Amino acid sequence: MSVTPRLTVVANQPPELLVFDEPGPCAYLPEETWRLPLRLPVRQLTREEFGTRLATGDRRQGRLLYRTACPSCRACEPIRLEVARFQPDKTQRRILRRGDRELRVECGPPVADADRVRLYNLHKFGRGLALGEHATDLDTYRAFLGESCCETFELRYFRGTTLVAVALVDRADDALSAVYFYWDPVLSSLSPGVFSILKQVELCRSLGLGYLYLGLFIGPSAKMAYKGLFLPHERLIGGHWVEDTERPQVPPRR
Repeated sequence: MSVTPRLTVVANQPPELLVFDEPGPCAYLPEETWRLPLRLPVRQLTREEFGTRLATGDRRQGRLLYRTACPSCRACEPIRLEVARFQPDKTQRRILRRGDRELRVECGPPVADADRVRLYNLHKFGRGLALGEHATDLDTYRAFLGESCCETFELRYFRGTTLVAVALVDRADDALSAVYFYWDPVLSSLSPGVFSILKQVELCRSLGLGYLYLGLFIGPSAKMAYKGLFLPHERLIGGHWVEDTERPQVPPRR
């Protein structure tokens, strides 16, 4: 007789179901093993509930939440900007001015369609992020970027009338959280990732929000260390948000 395994209930408000908890090879530090327990809230989170989770280091993927619990590595550090104190440097100001000249930004609900799937795959393969994967289809895209357990919107970046980039952003009571950003690789000279973060800072200020969460800072990873270039910022270290005003050494991309 087969027995259906029982899901572990995580005590939280609202409760969450632990749906996956297996170690695997780290996507950012190949010599390390990562563990990302995935939790499914039993209902949609309010802005306040989601803000509490962000403040304790949670990130979101689709309808799931996760927080790193790696067995021997602590390189992943949640990072956020206190928008009232953040000051873009000279290079970031130049990127913002150039992006404002060339790109138009719209805000709206998340959309899963063929145009976004095409752009997502263009970004993934064009920037060497696929690592032998197959192209993403519409159902996979929808589960990854079209579904959410909290209030989510997208920022759409247009060059003329052509959609060239999309940023998925979560809303909390006192913050925005940058979830995922993809773009047409032809925009590389515009530093679109930096431009998108700066536009989200502007949006936080216009909404009167205190923080912009940038995801995870991983100092040894060239793909993730660039987030430390936004100063001053705070990183969650040992359960406490610690301010950093020093420009990090970003490893070269290989």
